[in-house]
Amino acid sequence: MRYFKLAIALVLAQALHLLLFPFVADAQTPLHQTIKGVVLDKVLKAPLAGATIRLLSVEPAQGAISDENGRFRIEQIPVGQHILQVTFMGYKDAVIPNITLNSGKETELNIEMEENIISGKEVVITARVEKQKPLNELAAVSARTFSVEETRRFAAAVNDPARMASSFAGVSMPADGNNIIVIRGNAPNGLLWRMEGVDIPNPNHFSNAGSSGGGISILSAQLLTNSDFMTGAFPAEYGNALSGVFDLKLRKGNSDRREYTIQAGVLGLDAAAEGPMRLGKNNGSYLINYRYSTLSVLAKLGVPLGDATTNFQDLSFNLWMPAGKAGVFTLFGMGGKSDQRYLGKKDSIAWDENIDHQFDGLFLANSGVSGITHSLLLNDRTALKTVVAFSATENGDQTDRYNDQYQLYRVADNSFIQQKWTVSSTINHKWNSRHLLRAGAYANFMNYRLGQKQWDNEAAELIEQINDKGQSESLNGFAQWQYRPSEKWTFNAGLHSLVLLLNNTWSLEPRGSVKYAFGEKQTISLGYGKHSQMQPLGQYFMKIEDENGQLTQPNKQLGLTQAHHVVLSYDQSFSGKWHIKPELYYQAIEHVPVNARQRDEFSILNNVDGFKPFALKNTGTGRNYGLELTVEKFLQNGFYGMLSSAVFKSEYRGSDGVWHNTRFNAGTVSSLVAGKEWAWNTHRKNRSIGINLKFTHSGGLRETPIDLEASKLEGEAVYDTQRAFEDIMPYYMRLDAGVRLKRNYKKVTTTLSLDAQNATNRKNVFGRYYDERQQKIITYYQAPLIPILAYKLEFGR
Repeated sequence: MRYFKLAIALVLAQALHLLLFPFVADAQTPLHQTIKGVVLDKVLKAPLAGATIRLLSVEPAQGAISDENGRFRIEQIPVGQHILQVTFMGYKDAVIPNITLNSGKETELNIEMEENIISGKEVVITARVEKQKPLNELAAVSARTFSVEETRRFAAAVNDPARMASSFAGVSMPADGNNIIVIRGNAPNGLLWRMEGVDIPNPNHFSNAGSSGGGISILSAQLLTNSDFMTGAFPAEYGNALSGVFDLKLRKGNSDRREYTIQAGVLGLDAAAEGPMRLGKNNGSYLINYRYSTLSVLAKLGVPLGDATTNFQDLSFNLWMPAGKAGVFTLFGMGGKSDQRYLGKKDSIAWDENIDHQFDGLFLANSGVSGITHSLLLNDRTALKTVVAFSATENGDQTDRYNDQYQLYRVADNSFIQQKWTVSSTINHKWNSRHLLRAGAYANFMNYRLGQKQWDNEAAELIEQINDKGQSESLNGFAQWQYRPSEKWTFNAGLHSLVLLLNNTWSLEPRGSVKYAFGEKQTISLGYGKHSQMQPLGQYFMKIEDENGQLTQPNKQLGLTQAHHVVLSYDQSFSGKWHIKPELYYQAIEHVPVNARQRDEFSILNNVDGFKPFALKNTGTGRNYGLELTVEKFLQNGFYGMLSSAVFKSEYRGSDGVWHNTRFNAGTVSSLVAGKEWAWNTHRKNRSIGINLKFTHSGGLRETPIDLEASKLEGEAVYDTQRAFEDIMPYYMRLDAGVRLKRNYKKVTTTLSLDAQNATNRKNVFGRYYDERQQKIITYYQAPLIPILAYKLEFGR
């Protein structure tokens, strides 16, 4: 019923659109739009004046020459798919395929060109912009770029980078209900999120403290541009991460005209605006997006939505402010608020059907970051970028449980508030086309107020586990050098340092890689990196009773968890826009927090979120190793496809000294994504339909077996810890499907999309728990079929 009413609302929106813009529906002339952008040096981001831009996909040929600011503009281009070629003396040609031009908005490109290597008489002058290659030229292995279009196109990705990344090799999502991802068997909180060159807090709604994901992404697809995703042996500029990195880039708004996007869907009501902003003699731009929860709107209208009330909203913005010789400033930010109120039932029969009905609760998660960047060319070989940012998170929950007399008692009362100022500065210097130096430092100034209370069955009361406030700092520094003696060889070497002043723990981390190109389409690379990560902040302040019954904080001296990554990568492109990439990796993890008071199976490597009530020491270890394969067909003639598969092992050793499977050791994970787009009107190219599919198959998550008889005697779940994570859930299999209907009118583009997550409604096992009332083990399942409907309107004025 809920989705039916929403569908009616979207149909009414389409009808309203046709009433507001009646002239565009009947336009019979061919539709045109503008492609514009800027041509830059890839390393220094310096504008390249005089570059030649040619549109290869139209007859007669159209083109332009970049001006003194590197900017160009080509008007009156037919809507549809296009290919652009850019040439500039001393640089490799850049060929940009699959440029989608819609009538509703101008398309703006940020084209970065790579300087030629000249060796004797040999001059290499051709190159293609390939999305399997990262934007960061210092990343040689386990890295690739992703586009905003992929977050929209991949079935059930719903504009979410994390859900999209689950299609990549070695990446899986352990829970359908959120976007937490597991990379190569590592714990999800080993993931680092970065935006505009600084670390940012978890950018997701409904997130838990100490986690890297949540229910819905705060990030707006309207603001993101092509960005990088890395899964191992990252370059030296990235620190405080063990498993992966999202390095997010923001696009600037249109500096020539105002443009708008309005979207209504199951996941929210969006409104975005962008346009020129006059700054003295310079033209800047603004770009802003706001979203409000559709479920909140329906609840306010009185539509029954079940036992829970769910609310969220978010705001994102990017102001681009060129200042002539003083450089370029940007002011960026994103923030989101989310909360959920759920009500239990005074009905023990309902508890047997669903244990969640035994609880009342309020959950909230707020997160945001805002910063200012300054980019300055010091000379024709050196560029400096400085960022100052402020970020904050607030996570909390209050949970009550009904007893057998239908009286509520509190079982959890948590509040975690963290604030951080970050100051970062990075310098890039090119001695020549062969030698590049990138170095920098950043400092984090943290404030925190943390509180955690949990119910203790043995004591039959709510126990305070964390109650601390204060401040601390962390310092990071890095330097990395790239040497390219020829077009065939590339060498990277770097060093990263991380210091946590809370307890004066530190790490010095060498990084390096070598890449050999057999030709333009075939490379082999070897990469190594030592990486470290702080523990989740609340873990340092856990209060534990000592042998005298006194409360202490034994975890304050916990060190950094460290990992050594080794990756061997092979990459080959074939005619017809096919690409294959196998990677072999090994990760040795050390200094892992494990139980300090007794010998058992506990390890922080199995933690998804939150803070565990144990005294810990850094004596645990872990290891992940596996083989990944990616076979990809880049978009051509409306078709794309990608098969990714991984066979891997993820193990750890706790204080018991025994090697166990980690919770995330599924053994295998594979996905197949594919899609096809057809034009309805070949001549005018004003209508298209796209069908997208994603099939996922993986081993199940692992759990420690429940001892049923012991649980009956104790009245609560008792686990057979000698067999830690030996139980593996049945294999996971899911089909997602999506369809997009797009139509171009004069100056207006509309898109109607429907995604079906778990389109076959398969019941995938999530896990098992012991039910105290029924005295039996209950199996619970992942999400059923979820339809996600959206209607988008893009137009300019």
